[in-house]
Amino acid sequence: MLKVVKLRLYPNREQQQSLEQSFGNCRWLWNYCLNLLNQTYIDTGKGLSGYEVKKLIPQLKKEYEWLSLAYSACLQQVCLNLGVAFNNFFEKRAKYPRFKSKHGRQSIQYPQNVKVFDDYLQIPKIGDVKAVIHRPIEGKIKTVTVSKNCSGQYFASVLFDDGKEKPKPSTEGKAIGIDVGLTHFCITSDGSKYANPRFFDKYQKNLKVKQQQLSRKQKGSNNRNKARKKVARVHRKITNCREDFLHKLSRSLVDKNQVIIVENLAVKNMMQWGKLAKAIHQVGWGMFMTMLKYKAEQEGKVYQEVDRFFPSSKTCHVCLNQVGSLPLDVRTWTCENCQTKHDRDINASINLRDEGLRILRVRNSARLRPSASPQSECKTHSRQTSGTGDKAYCPDVRRGRGGRKKSTTPLSAG
Repeated sequence: MLKVVKLRLYPNREQQQSLEQSFGNCRWLWNYCLNLLNQTYIDTGKGLSGYEVKKLIPQLKKEYEWLSLAYSACLQQVCLNLGVAFNNFFEKRAKYPRFKSKHGRQSIQYPQNVKVFDDYLQIPKIGDVKAVIHRPIEGKIKTVTVSKNCSGQYFASVLFDDGKEKPKPSTEGKAIGIDVGLTHFCITSDGSKYANPRFFDKYQKNLKVKQQQLSRKQKGSNNRNKARKKVARVHRKITNCREDFLHKLSRSLVDKNQVIIVENLAVKNMMQWGKLAKAIHQVGWGMFMTMLKYKAEQEGKVYQEVDRFFPSSKTCHVCLNQVGSLPLDVRTWTCENCQTKHDRDINASINLRDEGLRILRVRNSARLRPSASPQSECKTHSRQTSGTGDKAYCPDVRRGRGGRKKSTTPLSAG
Protein backbone atom coordinates (compact mmCIF):
# COMPACT_ATOMS: atom_id res chain seq x y z
CA MET A 1 0.00 0.00 0.00
CA LEU A 2 1.34 3.41 -0.97
CA LYS A 3 1.81 5.99 1.76
CA VAL A 4 3.19 9.54 1.90
CA VAL A 5 5.12 11.20 4.71
CA LYS A 6 5.90 14.91 4.55
CA LEU A 7 9.18 15.84 6.26
CA ARG A 8 10.60 19.23 7.21
CA LEU A 9 14.04 19.93 5.71
CA TYR A 10 16.72 22.27 7.05
CA PRO A 11 19.28 22.76 4.24
CA ASN A 12 22.34 24.92 4.81
CA ARG A 13 23.18 27.93 2.67
CA GLU A 14 25.06 25.97 -0.02
CA GLN A 15 22.31 23.37 -0.23
CA GLN A 16 19.70 26.10 -0.53
CA GLN A 17 21.58 27.57 -3.50
CA SER A 18 21.77 24.14 -5.14
CA LEU A 19 18.05 23.59 -4.61
CA GLU A 20 17.26 27.03 -6.02
CA GLN A 21 19.32 26.19 -9.11
CA SER A 22 17.48 22.89 -9.51
CA PHE A 23 14.11 24.59 -9.05
CA GLY A 24 15.01 27.12 -11.73
CA ASN A 25 16.32 24.53 -14.21
CA CYS A 26 13.24 22.31 -13.91
CA ARG A 27 10.95 25.33 -14.12
CA TRP A 28 12.72 26.55 -17.26
CA LEU A 29 12.49 23.10 -18.87
CA TRP A 30 8.76 22.88 -18.08
CA ASN A 31 8.11 26.27 -19.69
CA TYR A 32 10.30 25.45 -22.69
CA CYS A 33 8.55 22.14 -23.35
CA LEU A 34 5.10 23.61 -22.81
CA ASN A 35 5.86 26.38 -25.31
CA LEU A 36 7.21 23.77 -27.75
CA LEU A 37 4.03 21.70 -27.46
CA ASN A 38 1.86 24.75 -28.02
CA GLN A 39 3.85 25.86 -31.06
CA THR A 40 3.93 22.33 -32.52
CA TYR A 41 0.17 22.07 -32.28
CA ILE A 42 -0.27 25.46 -33.97
CA ASP A 43 2.08 24.52 -36.83
CA THR A 44 1.11 20.88 -37.42
CA GLY A 45 -2.18 20.36 -35.61
CA LYS A 46 -0.61 17.50 -33.64
CA GLY A 47 0.89 17.32 -30.17
CA LEU A 48 3.90 15.63 -28.61
CA SER A 49 4.00 13.13 -25.79
CA GLY A 50 6.10 13.42 -22.67
CA TYR A 51 8.43 10.66 -23.89
CA GLU A 52 9.05 12.46 -27.18
CA VAL A 53 9.91 15.70 -25.38
CA LYS A 54 12.21 13.84 -23.00
CA LYS A 55 14.48 12.88 -25.92
CA LEU A 56 15.33 16.59 -26.39
CA ILE A 57 17.09 16.88 -23.02
CA PRO A 58 20.60 15.77 -24.20
CA GLN A 59 20.56 18.36 -27.00
CA LEU A 60 19.32 21.07 -24.63
CA LYS A 61 22.16 20.29 -22.22
CA LYS A 62 24.65 20.99 -25.01
CA GLU A 63 23.02 24.34 -25.80
CA TYR A 64 22.47 25.31 -22.17
CA GLU A 65 25.29 23.93 -20.04
CA TRP A 66 23.72 25.11 -16.79
CA LEU A 67 20.99 22.48 -17.22
CA SER A 68 23.57 19.88 -16.15
CA LEU A 69 23.58 21.35 -12.64
CA ALA A 70 20.22 19.69 -12.00
CA TYR A 71 19.86 15.95 -11.49
CA SER A 72 19.15 14.30 -14.85
CA ALA A 73 16.29 12.15 -13.50
CA CYS A 74 14.54 15.31 -12.28
CA LEU A 75 14.67 16.84 -15.76
CA GLN A 76 13.25 13.66 -17.27
CA GLN A 77 10.48 13.64 -14.67
CA VAL A 78 9.52 17.19 -15.68
CA CYS A 79 8.76 16.00 -19.23
CA LEU A 80 6.80 13.00 -17.98
CA ASN A 81 4.78 15.17 -15.60
CA LEU A 82 3.98 17.53 -18.46
CA GLY A 83 2.64 14.59 -20.46
CA VAL A 84 0.49 13.53 -17.50
CA ALA A 85 -0.80 17.10 -17.17
CA PHE A 86 -1.97 17.07 -20.79
CA ASN A 87 -3.61 13.66 -20.35
CA ASN A 88 -5.50 15.00 -17.34
CA PHE A 89 -6.62 17.98 -19.41
CA PHE A 90 -7.85 15.90 -22.35
CA GLU A 91 -9.73 13.57 -19.98
CA LYS A 92 -11.29 16.63 -18.28
CA ARG A 93 -9.72 16.00 -14.87
CA ALA A 94 -7.78 19.28 -14.82
CA LYS A 95 -7.33 22.60 -16.59
CA TYR A 96 -4.88 23.32 -19.39
CA PRO A 97 -1.24 23.25 -18.16
CA ARG A 98 0.14 26.67 -17.31
CA PHE A 99 3.60 28.20 -17.37
CA LYS A 100 5.41 28.14 -14.04
CA SER A 101 6.62 31.26 -12.25
CA LYS A 102 9.64 31.80 -10.03
CA HIS A 103 7.34 33.46 -7.51
CA GLY A 104 5.38 31.29 -5.13
CA ARG A 105 5.78 27.62 -4.30
CA GLN A 106 8.65 25.73 -5.96
CA SER A 107 9.09 21.97 -6.24
CA ILE A 108 11.27 19.32 -7.82
CA GLN A 109 10.69 15.56 -8.01
CA TYR A 110 13.33 12.85 -7.51
CA PRO A 111 12.15 9.49 -8.88
CA GLN A 112 15.16 7.53 -7.59
CA ASN A 113 18.42 7.47 -5.61
CA VAL A 114 17.14 9.37 -2.54
CA LYS A 115 18.02 7.67 0.74
CA VAL A 116 16.38 8.33 4.12
CA PHE A 117 18.42 8.04 7.30
CA ASP A 118 17.65 8.75 10.97
CA ASP A 119 17.97 12.53 10.85
CA TYR A 120 18.82 13.46 7.27
CA LEU A 121 18.06 12.78 3.60
CA GLN A 122 20.73 11.98 1.03
CA ILE A 123 19.68 13.78 -2.16
CA PRO A 124 21.65 13.51 -5.45
CA LYS A 125 23.72 16.62 -6.28
CA ILE A 126 22.48 18.28 -3.07
CA GLY A 127 24.11 16.19 -0.36
CA ASP A 128 23.00 15.20 3.12
CA VAL A 129 20.15 17.51 4.09
CA LYS A 130 19.09 17.68 7.72
CA ALA A 131 15.50 16.56 8.23
CA VAL A 132 13.01 15.84 11.00
CA ILE A 133 11.85 12.23 10.57
CA HIS A 134 8.69 12.20 12.70
CA ARG A 135 7.24 8.99 11.21
CA PRO A 136 8.92 5.70 10.30
CA ILE A 137 9.49 5.16 6.58
CA GLU A 138 9.59 1.40 6.11
CA GLY A 139 9.42 0.06 2.59
CA LYS A 140 10.52 0.87 -0.94
CA ILE A 141 10.79 4.58 -1.70
CA LYS A 142 9.04 5.48 -4.97
CA THR A 143 9.51 9.24 -5.34
CA VAL A 144 10.64 12.18 -3.22
CA THR A 145 9.29 15.66 -3.95
CA VAL A 146 11.30 18.52 -2.47
CA SER A 147 9.36 21.77 -2.20
CA LYS A 148 9.75 25.29 -0.90
CA ASN A 149 6.76 27.36 0.21
CA CYS A 150 6.30 31.13 0.03
CA SER A 151 7.65 31.66 3.54
CA GLY A 152 10.99 29.99 2.75
CA GLN A 153 10.39 26.61 4.40
CA TYR A 154 11.63 23.41 2.76
CA PHE A 155 9.77 20.08 2.80
CA ALA A 156 10.19 16.61 1.35
CA SER A 157 7.18 14.44 0.52
CA VAL A 158 8.31 10.80 0.52
CA LEU A 159 6.10 8.34 -1.36
CA PHE A 160 6.86 4.73 -0.38
CA ASP A 161 5.34 1.27 -0.58
CA ASP A 162 5.14 -0.44 2.82
CA GLY A 163 4.57 -3.85 1.22
CA LYS A 164 1.19 -4.38 2.87
CA GLU A 165 -2.03 -5.05 1.02
CA LYS A 166 -4.83 -2.53 1.16
CA PRO A 167 -7.46 -3.76 3.65
CA LYS A 168 -10.83 -4.71 2.22
CA PRO A 169 -13.64 -2.37 3.33
CA SER A 170 -16.13 -3.82 5.78
CA THR A 171 -19.49 -2.41 6.91
CA GLU A 172 -19.65 -4.40 10.15
CA GLY A 173 -19.59 -1.82 12.91
CA LYS A 174 -20.90 1.55 13.96
CA ALA A 175 -22.16 3.94 11.28
CA ILE A 176 -22.23 7.69 11.70
CA GLY A 177 -23.68 10.54 9.67
CA ILE A 178 -21.83 13.86 9.53
CA ASP A 179 -23.42 17.17 8.62
CA VAL A 180 -21.15 20.21 8.21
CA GLY A 181 -22.02 23.80 8.95
CA LEU A 182 -20.64 27.25 9.77
CA THR A 183 -21.79 27.83 13.34
CA HIS A 184 -20.62 24.33 14.23
CA PHE A 185 -17.98 22.82 11.99
CA CYS A 186 -19.66 19.42 11.95
CA ILE A 187 -22.55 17.69 13.69
CA THR A 188 -22.74 13.91 14.02
CA SER A 189 -25.77 11.64 14.17
CA ASP A 190 -24.99 10.68 17.77
CA GLY A 191 -25.60 14.28 18.86
CA SER A 192 -21.99 15.53 19.06
CA LYS A 193 -21.26 19.07 17.87
CA TYR A 194 -17.77 20.36 17.05
CA ALA A 195 -17.31 24.12 17.12
CA ASN A 196 -15.93 26.01 14.16
CA PRO A 197 -12.48 27.32 15.27
CA ARG A 198 -12.44 30.22 12.72
CA PHE A 199 -8.65 30.49 12.56
CA PHE A 200 -8.71 33.15 9.85
CA ASP A 201 -10.73 35.51 12.06
CA LYS A 202 -8.23 34.92 14.87
CA TYR A 203 -5.25 36.08 12.78
CA GLN A 204 -7.06 38.56 10.55
CA LYS A 205 -5.92 41.65 12.49
CA ASN A 206 -2.27 40.57 12.37
CA LEU A 207 -2.61 39.76 8.67
CA LYS A 208 -4.09 43.19 7.97
CA VAL A 209 -1.13 44.95 9.61
CA LYS A 210 1.41 42.87 7.68
CA GLN A 211 -0.38 43.49 4.38
CA GLN A 212 -0.49 47.25 5.04
CA GLN A 213 3.26 47.21 5.69
CA LEU A 214 3.78 45.30 2.44
CA SER A 215 1.75 47.79 0.42
CA ARG A 216 3.99 50.68 1.56
CA LYS A 217 7.23 49.05 0.40
CA GLN A 218 8.78 49.93 -2.94
CA LYS A 219 8.37 47.25 -5.59
CA GLY A 220 11.55 45.30 -6.28
CA SER A 221 13.26 46.30 -3.02
CA ASN A 222 14.67 43.92 -0.41
CA ASN A 223 12.39 45.40 2.24
CA ARG A 224 9.36 44.48 0.14
CA ASN A 225 10.63 40.93 -0.15
CA LYS A 226 11.02 40.77 3.64
CA ALA A 227 7.52 42.13 4.15
CA ARG A 228 6.16 39.61 1.67
CA LYS A 229 7.65 36.76 3.70
CA LYS A 230 6.02 38.13 6.84
CA VAL A 231 2.62 38.02 5.13
CA ALA A 232 3.34 34.49 3.92
CA ARG A 233 4.21 33.38 7.46
CA VAL A 234 0.83 34.56 8.75
CA HIS A 235 -0.95 32.67 5.99
CA ARG A 236 1.18 29.63 6.76
CA LYS A 237 0.22 29.86 10.43
CA ILE A 238 -3.47 29.89 9.52
CA THR A 239 -2.99 26.91 7.21
CA ASN A 240 -1.10 24.92 9.85
CA CYS A 241 -3.76 25.55 12.49
CA ARG A 242 -6.56 24.54 10.12
CA GLU A 243 -4.79 21.38 8.95
CA ASP A 244 -3.95 20.38 12.53
CA PHE A 245 -7.61 20.73 13.55
CA LEU A 246 -8.90 18.82 10.53
CA HIS A 247 -6.35 16.01 10.90
CA LYS A 248 -7.16 15.46 14.58
CA LEU A 249 -10.92 15.60 14.08
CA SER A 250 -10.93 13.30 11.03
CA ARG A 251 -8.66 10.81 12.77
CA SER A 252 -10.92 10.75 15.83
CA LEU A 253 -14.06 10.16 13.75
CA VAL A 254 -12.46 7.41 11.66
CA ASP A 255 -11.07 5.58 14.69
CA LYS A 256 -14.44 5.55 16.49
CA ASN A 257 -16.65 4.51 13.55
CA GLN A 258 -16.72 1.90 10.81
CA VAL A 259 -19.02 3.60 8.29
CA ILE A 260 -18.60 7.34 7.61
CA ILE A 261 -21.50 9.00 5.75
CA VAL A 262 -21.35 12.61 4.57
CA GLU A 263 -23.09 14.84 2.07
CA ASN A 264 -21.59 15.39 -1.37
CA LEU A 265 -21.28 19.19 -1.30
CA ALA A 266 -20.34 21.41 -4.24
CA VAL A 267 -18.05 23.69 -2.22
CA LYS A 268 -16.79 25.52 -5.31
CA ASN A 269 -20.33 26.51 -6.25
CA MET A 270 -21.14 27.51 -2.67
CA MET A 271 -18.25 29.98 -2.80
CA GLN A 272 -20.50 32.19 -4.97
CA TRP A 273 -22.96 32.81 -2.15
CA GLY A 274 -21.86 36.41 -1.54
CA LYS A 275 -21.87 37.09 2.20
CA LEU A 276 -21.14 33.46 3.12
CA ALA A 277 -18.28 33.04 0.65
CA LYS A 278 -15.57 34.13 3.10
CA ALA A 279 -16.88 31.91 5.91
CA ILE A 280 -17.14 28.90 3.58
CA HIS A 281 -13.64 29.52 2.24
CA GLN A 282 -11.96 29.48 5.64
CA VAL A 283 -13.83 26.51 7.11
CA GLY A 284 -12.18 23.82 4.92
CA TRP A 285 -15.01 21.38 4.16
CA GLY A 286 -13.39 19.94 1.05
CA MET A 287 -10.11 19.19 2.82
CA PHE A 288 -12.03 17.60 5.69
CA MET A 289 -13.91 15.24 3.33
CA THR A 290 -10.66 14.29 1.60
CA MET A 291 -9.04 13.42 4.92
CA LEU A 292 -12.01 11.33 6.00
CA LYS A 293 -11.96 9.44 2.71
CA TYR A 294 -8.31 8.44 2.54
CA LYS A 295 -8.03 7.68 6.25
CA ALA A 296 -11.10 5.44 6.10
CA GLU A 297 -9.71 3.61 3.07
CA GLN A 298 -6.38 3.02 4.81
CA GLU A 299 -8.15 1.48 7.82
CA GLY A 300 -10.49 -0.74 5.80
CA LYS A 301 -13.54 1.35 6.65
CA VAL A 302 -16.35 2.63 4.45
CA TYR A 303 -16.68 6.24 3.29
CA GLN A 304 -20.04 6.95 1.64
CA GLU A 305 -21.37 10.18 0.15
CA VAL A 306 -25.06 11.10 -0.14
CA ASP A 307 -26.39 13.19 -3.00
CA ARG A 308 -26.36 16.92 -2.29
CA PHE A 309 -30.04 17.25 -3.31
CA PHE A 310 -31.19 14.80 -0.67
CA PRO A 311 -33.54 16.80 1.69
CA SER A 312 -31.74 15.86 4.90
CA SER A 313 -32.67 19.03 6.84
CA LYS A 314 -36.32 19.18 5.77
CA THR A 315 -37.22 15.54 6.47
CA CYS A 316 -38.31 14.23 9.87
CA HIS A 317 -36.15 11.22 10.69
CA VAL A 318 -38.95 9.73 12.85
CA CYS A 319 -41.93 9.68 10.43
CA LEU A 320 -40.17 10.81 7.22
CA ASN A 321 -42.54 13.73 6.79
CA GLN A 322 -41.02 16.48 4.66
CA VAL A 323 -41.66 20.20 5.13
CA GLY A 324 -42.01 22.52 2.18
CA SER A 325 -39.31 25.06 3.03
CA LEU A 326 -36.80 25.55 5.83
CA PRO A 327 -34.77 28.81 5.76
CA LEU A 328 -31.21 28.80 7.07
CA ASP A 329 -32.09 30.97 10.08
CA VAL A 330 -34.48 28.28 11.40
CA ARG A 331 -32.31 26.07 13.60
CA THR A 332 -35.10 24.08 15.29
CA TRP A 333 -38.46 22.98 13.95
CA THR A 334 -41.38 20.76 14.96
CA CYS A 335 -42.79 18.05 12.71
CA GLU A 336 -46.48 18.65 11.96
CA ASN A 337 -47.12 14.94 11.57
CA CYS A 338 -45.59 13.37 14.71
CA GLN A 339 -44.99 16.59 16.75
CA THR A 340 -41.31 15.74 17.24
CA LYS A 341 -39.07 18.72 17.92
CA HIS A 342 -35.89 18.58 15.86
CA ASP A 343 -32.53 20.24 16.02
CA ARG A 344 -31.94 21.07 12.36
CA ASP A 345 -28.34 19.86 12.21
CA ILE A 346 -28.72 16.69 14.27
CA ASN A 347 -31.82 15.74 12.30
CA ALA A 348 -29.89 16.24 9.05
CA SER A 349 -27.00 14.06 10.21
CA ILE A 350 -29.39 11.26 11.24
CA ASN A 351 -31.10 11.41 7.84
CA LEU A 352 -27.71 11.31 6.11
CA ARG A 353 -26.77 8.22 8.13
CA ASP A 354 -30.03 6.44 7.28
CA GLU A 355 -29.80 7.33 3.59
CA GLY A 356 -26.16 6.24 3.42
CA LEU A 357 -27.01 2.89 5.00
CA ARG A 358 -29.84 2.46 2.50
CA ILE A 359 -27.45 3.10 -0.40
CA LEU A 360 -25.01 0.54 0.97
CA ARG A 361 -27.78 -2.04 1.44
CA VAL A 362 -28.99 -1.56 -2.13
CA ARG A 363 -25.42 -1.84 -3.39
CA ASN A 364 -24.80 -5.05 -1.45
CA SER A 365 -28.05 -6.60 -2.64
CA ALA A 366 -27.23 -5.63 -6.23
CA ARG A 367 -23.91 -7.49 -5.96
CA LEU A 368 -25.72 -10.60 -4.74
CA ARG A 369 -28.35 -10.26 -7.49
CA PRO A 370 -26.72 -8.89 -10.67
CA SER A 371 -30.10 -8.48 -12.39
CA ALA A 372 -31.39 -6.11 -9.69
CA SER A 373 -31.21 -2.39 -10.40
CA PRO A 374 -29.92 -0.19 -7.53
CA GLN A 375 -31.90 2.75 -8.91
CA SER A 376 -35.32 1.01 -8.64
CA GLU A 377 -38.25 3.19 -7.68
CA CYS A 378 -41.24 2.41 -5.50
CA LYS A 379 -44.49 2.38 -7.50
CA THR A 380 -46.84 2.34 -4.50
CA HIS A 381 -45.92 5.78 -3.17
CA SER A 382 -45.92 9.22 -4.67
CA ARG A 383 -42.59 10.82 -5.51
CA GLN A 384 -41.24 13.24 -2.89
CA THR A 385 -38.91 15.87 -4.23
CA SER A 386 -36.54 18.07 -2.28
CA GLY A 387 -37.55 21.35 -3.92
CA THR A 388 -33.95 22.07 -4.93
CA GLY A 389 -33.71 19.46 -7.66
CA ASP A 390 -35.56 16.70 -9.41
CA LYS A 391 -34.21 13.86 -7.26
CA ALA A 392 -36.92 11.57 -5.87
CA TYR A 393 -36.86 9.71 -2.56
CA CYS A 394 -39.46 7.21 -1.39
CA PRO A 395 -40.06 6.41 2.30
CA ASP A 396 -40.30 2.68 1.67
CA VAL A 397 -37.11 2.70 -0.39
CA ARG A 398 -35.29 4.50 2.42
CA ARG A 399 -36.58 2.10 5.06
CA GLY A 400 -36.28 -0.99 2.91
CA ARG A 401 -39.45 -2.69 1.79
CA GLY A 402 -40.01 -3.89 5.33
CA GLY A 403 -40.49 -0.40 6.78
CA ARG A 404 -38.77 -0.06 10.17
CA LYS A 405 -38.28 -3.81 10.61
CA LYS A 406 -34.90 -4.97 11.73
CA SER A 407 -32.56 -5.61 8.84
CA THR A 408 -30.59 -8.84 8.50
CA THR A 409 -27.63 -7.04 6.91
CA PRO A 410 -24.54 -6.44 9.06
CA LEU A 411 -24.95 -2.64 8.86
CA SER A 412 -25.38 -0.86 12.16
CA ALA A 413 -26.42 2.68 12.89
CA GLY A 414 -24.66 2.67 16.22
